[in-house]
Amino acid sequence: MSEQTQTSSNESTATPTGETFTIRPTTPEDRSWIVSILHRYWASEQIYAKGRVLDASTLPGFAAFRGDTPVGLITYFIEDDSCEIVTHNSMTDSGGIGSCLLAEVRREARNNGCTRLWLMTTNDNTPALRFYQRRDFDLVALHHNSVHDGRQLKRSIPDRGHADIPIRHEIELEYKL
Repeated sequence: MSEQTQTSSNESTATPTGETFTIRPTTPEDRSWIVSILHRYWASEQIYAKGRVLDASTLPGFAAFRGDTPVGLITYFIEDDSCEIVTHNSMTDSGGIGSCLLAEVRREARNNGCTRLWLMTTNDNTPALRFYQRRDFDLVALHHNSVHDGRQLKRSIPDRGHADIPIRHEIELEYKL
């Protein structure tokens, strides 16, 4: 995929050649639709990963838009030299939105001196496992039966997920920067 990145004074965009969407950093004014997207895809703005819960609606992120309509969102959390992708959603199944959002976070992580970009997903999320491995993320840990503990912190985590697979484990993926 060919990507073009343009930066203006307050806005950053990245789109594949020929696409009709733009990407920019999220702002506090975006919070209402961000909360709506998080509830739609994550059942809450509270996101559980690796023994803790983060409020993804308050995290920095990037959003993809077609006109004024949000069509993608990625949120992240930087701590020390590590950048965690907390949520990542494209409202379309193709067209480069997810890849462009990921490219923006990679760039942001590098600009902040991070040496590691990582995320957690659950064992049922085969689309995410496929997406990230195709983009050079490596499987680095299986947190066996950790979702049981996660349900104590976030009760809305369902018992079953994609393709009716029981949700039991977290899988950690990373990309070395």
